[in-house]
Amino acid sequence: MEQVYLAPCTEYQYEPLKQAVDDIFDHLALNRFLFQGANVVIKPNLLMKCNPDTAIITHPLLVAAVGTKVKELGGKVTIAESSGGRYTPSTVKNIYQACGYTNMAQQYGFLLNTDCSYRSLKAPNAIRCKEFQVISPILDADIIIDIGKLKTHCMTGMSGAVKNMFGVVPGLMKPELHCRFPDKKEFSEMLVDLCEAVRPHIAIMDAVMGMEGNGPSGGKPRFIGTLIGGINPYAVDMVCASIISLKPSDIFMLASAMERGLCPKTVEEIEILGLPLSDTVISDFLPPQSKSSDFIQYLPSFLRPLAAKIATPVPKIRTGKCIGCGKCAESCPQHTIEIKHKKAYIIYDNCIRCYCCHEMCPEHIIDIKRLALFNL
Repeated sequence: MEQVYLAPCTEYQYEPLKQAVDDIFDHLALNRFLFQGANVVIKPNLLMKCNPDTAIITHPLLVAAVGTKVKELGGKVTIAESSGGRYTPSTVKNIYQACGYTNMAQQYGFLLNTDCSYRSLKAPNAIRCKEFQVISPILDADIIIDIGKLKTHCMTGMSGAVKNMFGVVPGLMKPELHCRFPDKKEFSEMLVDLCEAVRPHIAIMDAVMGMEGNGPSGGKPRFIGTLIGGINPYAVDMVCASIISLKPSDIFMLASAMERGLCPKTVEEIEILGLPLSDTVISDFLPPQSKSSDFIQYLPSFLRPLAAKIATPVPKIRTGKCIGCGKCAESCPQHTIEIKHKKAYIIYDNCIRCYCCHEMCPEHIIDIKRLALFNL
């Protein structure tokens, strides 16, 4: 039976975070993965340059606590991430600095990866994508620790341990995968292919503060007060989905994992240690506005594709507040955003509703909107 540990943690202070991390490692016997001199790569979620208090990124003090535990067990710690946008040494350094990782790594003695090379990784058992380009530190690691951030996500429903693995794909190669797999279900199945190819050894979820609403960057911080840990990233995500009141089988990533036999089909089949799951569930956690309209499933099958297209929300730019930085255009897999007179404009004929523009907008002025008829 898969095991997931729920550790209470109510603040981003090093000592309580370290105690919670110690509890996760001890109760799940995670020290079995570590050995003297092991090259351990910690993969946080550093979506964009922002303050950790925004709940957009994995908090650096949690990474400090996990990294210290790894060092105590004999491992050498490297932190590696490829955020949205360009993947170059200068952009990576800027991300680390803005997110509070530069000072943290210096204080605790961790290496911040700035090697922006990447190599091919085969995915022989994949359903959607048989080969990925993956950043080199991940491929060179003895142990990979996946430290995601629990958030809603306008395209995939939620961002957790599985979605966090998308950050091992180099920068602007991510939009290529969005373009190849514009359908939400197919994109989610590709994410499972990627997670299976990379195979993180340990998954720990930063859920002291999560994000509700239009995540992964445009939502609102929401207190959860828990760290979630496990070996199986799908089981961890199933528990995370339950905490934020999402049905795991409604998340395409998890449904695909269930169909492949990679995780149980229900949360009840997972042995939950630490806090009782019922004590952590937030019943009024706000879903993203892109959540599918429930009525579509009751329509005749021949009407569903058209209804889904009409009902699917679209990104809307608040043009008056746009600063013309071009991040949305850079991240758009369809190249359907133009910058004119220092303002961004979406050409909707080519928009595939991947919401990359919404995700990467540093000003958070791209909203997710659907016709008022479907806000029922």
